[in-house]
Amino acid sequence: MQLYHWLGFDSKTMSVRTELIAGATTFLTMCYVLAVNPTVLSNTGMDRAALFTSTALASALATLLLAFLAKLPFAQAPSMGLNAFFAFTLCQALGYTWQQALAISLIEGVAFLLITFIHVREYILYAIPTNLRYAISVGIGMFIAFIGLKNAGIVVNNPNTFVSLGKFTPTAILGIVAILVSGVLMARNVKGSLFFGIIITTLVGIPMGVTEVPQHWLPVSMPQSLSPVFCKFQFDGLLSFRTVMVVVSLLLVNIFDTVGTLVGLAYKTNIVKSDGTIPHVNEAMMSDALGTTIGSLLGTSTITTYVESASGIAEGGRSGLTSFTVGMLFLISLFLSPVFMLIPGAATSGALVMVGVLMLDNVKRMDLSTIDESFPAFITMITMVLCYSIADGICLGILSYVAMKLCVRKWQDLNATLLVLSVIFILNFIFG
Repeated sequence: MQLYHWLGFDSKTMSVRTELIAGATTFLTMCYVLAVNPTVLSNTGMDRAALFTSTALASALATLLLAFLAKLPFAQAPSMGLNAFFAFTLCQALGYTWQQALAISLIEGVAFLLITFIHVREYILYAIPTNLRYAISVGIGMFIAFIGLKNAGIVVNNPNTFVSLGKFTPTAILGIVAILVSGVLMARNVKGSLFFGIIITTLVGIPMGVTEVPQHWLPVSMPQSLSPVFCKFQFDGLLSFRTVMVVVSLLLVNIFDTVGTLVGLAYKTNIVKSDGTIPHVNEAMMSDALGTTIGSLLGTSTITTYVESASGIAEGGRSGLTSFTVGMLFLISLFLSPVFMLIPGAATSGALVMVGVLMLDNVKRMDLSTIDESFPAFITMITMVLCYSIADGICLGILSYVAMKLCVRKWQDLNATLLVLSVIFILNFIFG
């Protein structure tokens, strides 16, 4: 029971079974990171087997930190956007070695710790207007649903129209099945509907050939060695203005990915107070900063809070016991990697789309009565999806908010933090 107290679990209002199912659901909707992150980072020449271990271990430690420090039902892992930045921008486009890129990640992590310790990120969070906070929550929901549709091949790239409806391949059909199964189970108020939807769809995918079971498959294997990537930093050649701009860019993207996700998830857990403050938000940000620093030591890219945490929240997760469960499952995955590698991306599509549906409810809380309020909210939501970036959606939303308020002379709605952020965003877009 002492463990429950440290995790913020209240036996009077919460259920252990619900928290465990919520944690398992969150884990299943984000465990694709165990397959995707090593694949992306291995493009730099890093050892893929070692990357699997570093991904699982960094995700586990960061999420456990969040469970005990913030006591919130959120999960953390290497960012899917920033791992691509690491591999394709830092290493391929800018020519850094992967050892130098790891050193840059460490520098960013330490800087992240500093600005979190002096509460800079907390000031930024509370400077965001309430209407934009609701828009961020809705935009993240739409973004999550879009990821689900994309992972299943239901929505695909099209050179003429940018995106279009994909062909009815076995993967797309399984994604549609996943969405329908998850939706029906949720409509019938089945407890653990998203969790069971993933399991059922994974099994359905076996005869369809989407869930691939290798020959001589065994569910258990020993963890791969971490030594090829552990603390392999190279600081030579990093003392330059270009490196400074790279670190600043990483900080900005990470700050607003995390802030946007925390805002959206906080509204889903109904913990936001009437004055807009979020309990334990600074602790959540601190665990994120610590996770990024630890992740760089272990040999992986920047850690961030995952929007897929919303799937566990939708299952009723409300305390650190949910995130504790996620962290422990990441530790177990070190030994059960063959099992988790079986779950196809299409099987998680149902959970992701239904989470998007649930997060849409914040639309009714938004003030859409005037253009100077509705326009920035619209920009925030639509650019998150179309730019495929939570950070870009927040940046463009804040810029449009400041521009509208200045133009209609509603200066009282602005604050110094918003103005400073706007200048930083503009400089980042110009020089980033």
